[in-house]
Parts: sequence; structure tokens; C-alpha cells
Amino acid sequence: MKKKISTPFAPAAIGPYSQAVKAGDFLYVSGQIPLSPETGEIVGTTIQEQTEQVFKNLSAILTEGGMTFDDVVKATVLLSDIGNFGAVNEIYGKYFNGEILPARAAFAVKDLPKGAMVEIELVAYNWRITNNDMPNFD
Repeated sequence: MKKKISTPFAPAAIGPYSQAVKAGDFLYVSGQIPLSPETGEIVGTTIQEQTEQVFKNLSAILTEGGMTFDDVVKATVLLSDIGNFGAVNEIYGKYFNGEILPARAAFAVKDLPKGAMVEIELVAYNWRITNNDMPNFD
């Protein structure tokens, strides 16, 4: 079963896609750029400001889907300039600092929508199920 996840506390989709889709115990969060949920405009002129806004948007969507950053198993980071990797990584580390960190890929791309400097997409997994619910792979 799949379910559309949508919240007014993150920017509305600017194309034919959902903010997120929950499929079973997984939540697939569409790439978020630093848009204000209220205005739909880019927030911030520095990579740090833009990255913080992206994480605000991601947090709102995760919350709506019943998950947190601790549930994220995979992140994909898109940068308009790979020279910003260190600055993004510093902020990223504030949100992902547990014992098990998500798998991640980071890419420099030619352009991002609306001239954004950073876009991040996530996959989260609801691991909070009892042992009786765990599949047996033996």
C-alpha cells in the first residue's frame, strides 16, 4: 500500500510529484530545495542558510510521515557547486549524528530548480516494530 504524505509546513510540490510517499514501512521524501512554505521563494543567499531551510522542510515532511531523522536510511545530496560540500556536511552532521548514520551520495550538478544551491532527498524506514513483527530470513 502506498500513501501520499503532504504538509503545509513544507513547500508544495512545484511539479507533478508528491512531497513524500509512504510505501509500507518506508517513506520516500522528494528532493527538497530551500523554498519557504509560505511564499514558495528561495530562503537564504548563503549555502548555510539554504541548507538549514532544506532541513526545516525535510523535518516537516518526516514529521508528517510519522518519522524523524533517526529513521533515515539513505540521503542524496545535490549541490550546484561541489565546493560547498564541507559547509553542507557541517550542517548535515547536526541532523545525522546517531550511532547508525544513513547511507549517502553527494553529487555536483549543473543547475538546481529556482537557482537553489542545494537539494536533499531522503528515504526513511520505520524500524520501530516489535521482534514478533520482524521477518525471519533464516
